[in-house]
This record gives sequence, C-alpha cells and structure tokens, in this order.
Amino acid sequence: MKTNTPICLILIMGLAACGNNQHAGQTQGTIKLVTVAPGHFHASLVQKSAYPGVSDTAYVYAPDGPELEAHLALITQYNSRPDHPTHWKEVVYSGPDFMEKMLSERKGNVVVLSGNNQHKMDYIGQAVAAGLNVLADKPMIIRHADFPRLEAAFAQARENHVVLYDIMTERYEINTILQKELSQLPEFFGGLVAGDAGHPAITKESVHHFFKEVSGKPLIRPAWFYDTRQQGEGLVDITTHLVDLVQWESFPEEVIHYDRDIEVINAKRWPAIVTPAQFTRSTQISDFPEYLHDALDSNGNLAVFANGEINYRIRGIHARVSVVWNFEAPEGAGDTHYSIMRGRYANLIIKQGKAESYKPVLYVQPTEERDVASFESALGDAMNRLGATYPGLTFERLPDGLYRIGIDSALVTSHEAHFAQVTEKYLSFLKSGTLPDWEVPNMLAKYYVTTKALEVAETQAPE
Repeated sequence: MKTNTPICLILIMGLAACGNNQHAGQTQGTIKLVTVAPGHFHASLVQKSAYPGVSDTAYVYAPDGPELEAHLALITQYNSRPDHPTHWKEVVYSGPDFMEKMLSERKGNVVVLSGNNQHKMDYIGQAVAAGLNVLADKPMIIRHADFPRLEAAFAQARENHVVLYDIMTERYEINTILQKELSQLPEFFGGLVAGDAGHPAITKESVHHFFKEVSGKPLIRPAWFYDTRQQGEGLVDITTHLVDLVQWESFPEEVIHYDRDIEVINAKRWPAIVTPAQFTRSTQISDFPEYLHDALDSNGNLAVFANGEINYRIRGIHARVSVVWNFEAPEGAGDTHYSIMRGRYANLIIKQGKAESYKPVLYVQPTEERDVASFESALGDAMNRLGATYPGLTFERLPDGLYRIGIDSALVTSHEAHFAQVTEKYLSFLKSGTLPDWEVPNMLAKYYVTTKALEVAETQAPE
C-alpha cells in the first residue's frame, strides 16, 4: 500500500505524538531530512537527537514491511521517552517506487541512507545527481567494481555543490581521540615506527555481534543482513571504521592518495557460523530464505563471511585491521575494540576486555628508549598539555608496567550518542557549504583499501 500522509506516531501509552508541534526551544528549520529505505537501525540513531536548524518534519521513502515498521518504532521511542524527548513528525511514503517518488517530490534536502548495501551506491548516485546532500552509513560500497562509481559521485557532488559524507562514529570515542592526540606529540610519542608485516605499526581489531540490544531493546536483523551480497563481507563493512581510524589518527587532516599512498599487501576472510536457531532468534524468521541456501554448510548452518583481516601499507607505515563476528556477547559485554599504535618512545593501546569491564580503556606502554623517570616526566607533560582541551586526565602506573589513562566521565559519550555528534559535524559542513580538503580523498582511500582487500582475499582459499 502506498501512503503519502503524516504518520501520527503512537506513544507507548496510546497517545498521539503528532498534532501541535510547538515546544520549547524548537523552531522550523531549513534542513529537512529524507530517509530512504531504512533497513538498518543506524538510520534511526541519526534521529535520536534533535538539531538546531533541522525541521521536526522528516520524510521517509521505503518499501512497506518490517524494516520500515522497525524504523518508525524507534522514532516513536525517542519521541516518547521521559528525558529529552524528540518531536519528530514522520511523513511516510511506502511503495516499490519509493526512490522515484522521493526524487520527484524532493520534500527534503538531506538524504539519510542506512540499509541494504547492495543498493546504496545506486541511491547515492541518484541523490547526488539530483542535487541532494547525502549522509550515508558505512559502507558506501561493498565491491571494488563500484569504486569508479564512488569517485564519480564525489565529483558530481562537488559539481552540484552538495555534501556527500559517511557516518564515522568511532572518531568520537574519547579513548580513540586521546590515542590520536598522544600520537601527535612527537616529544612524547616520538612518531610512528614503520613496522613490518609481522609487527605492524598500527593494529586495530573489532569484535561484533549479530544479536545485541539497541536503545534498550533486542535488535531484530533483516534476513538480508546475513547475505554478504547485500550486506557486504566483513572486510568491507566494519573494517571501514578501522581503516578510517588508521588514516585519521596517523595523518590527521592530511590528504591520502589511494593511488600512491596505499599498498594492500594481503588479506584473508573466513566465515562466521550461524545456526538455524540463532538465525531465527536474530531475525524472527523460522527458515533460511532461498537466497541464503547456497551459503549453508553440510550441517545446515549458515556460513557468513563476516570475518576478515587486511594487511597494508599507508605512506610506508604497516597497518593491520581485522574484524570478527560472534553471535552474542558475554553477559555484560558488547562489541569490543582493540587498538595499538607503536611509537619510538611509547605504544598507545586501547583494550576493552573483561579486565576493563568491557569498556574501552587507554593504556600507555613505554619502550626501552627512556628510563622510568624520563618517561613519566614526558607523560606528565603530555597530560598537562592535553588537559587544556580534555580536563580531568590522569595516569597511574600498573604493576605490569603499563600506564592507565584516567578520563573524566564528562568526556565519555555512548556509541549511540556518537551518531548525533557525526550529524552535528555534517550539519556544520552544510552550513559552510564544503568539506575539509582532506575528507573526500581520504574517504576514497578508505574504500579503496577495503574493497581492494576483498578482491585480493577472494583469490585465496578461505580459512
């Protein structure tokens, strides 16, 4: 059924949330969001907060079905929460011609994309060609064959004076920010070592889970999420964040040229195994759809190529990124991140294991270049310097010789809150009318690494 009328979001208590839109501190804005085919919950997280200058009326164009319903349910949840509720009014068009309808009606000027990655490059290209700004969830592309199309889309965006950008939430995690900041203090860190394939200068590892909670409720995955032809393999999905961080931390605000600064050395991939019972628990679908049958193993389990590792050089610095997917995290845990940047005087390490209560913690490990007194003096100077921007930083020496960096709780934000921070940054780009000079070439370099790595890994026998 096709609709083109405002949806009165019904609150949990049964009251209508639409109607009078006057509320404190909110005015009609000039930016209007248009969400296209929101098959992933990240589209909803963009609207978990309200933004100055952004209209409360948002438009959704999507196929009818459970993915659209799940998106609207999360918006309802944000509108009806007792603390800092939002006031979104969703105007929904549902039908198979949703993209054509969105382009013909042009109700908004910022297209938000987070869903089936198989079609994302098509949507990006059409929106940019129509003169619409685009805020896209990662990954923008999942196959190296689409890389020229992504280059063309950025060129078209520049020609049409619109902003095309992807959602890099991990840049807003405070431990990662401090890892970056410390690595840029040569008198303390001493610069990155070059490393080699056996001992990279930079290693970033991520563990994710198919079954998790979002905004306090179990996440229901669409069945296509388990189809790597639609979602993308692990090498081109989560690794997008990791490759982005390698560039952003190591060469901040510097242009990375994919054709001369990047060399993919090797890559590998291996499947995560999902049982029929796990698939049903995750999707609420009783059987594997037909398009997944060719990915079933001899035991009737689904083999999803969600795991992978990339080894590459960036400006002569060796880096390794890897991702592993498990079905569900241990009790009290969630998605985790490990990272190390190796310098002349110190190694900067982020851990998020059981010892850290599954919360990211930044450690500093001295190398043998300095004695303890000299190292602690340099670390103290670094903390004082960073403290002007990030107040409340402390450090303590642990029995194993590592130094744990203490961070004031006021600096810590949640993963879900990072979506608002990304969106606010994007809105600042819209206001200025342009991206920083390094962002577009570095986005291209990032997607070159991930998609080229998959192309390399596919030539090897999977593990």
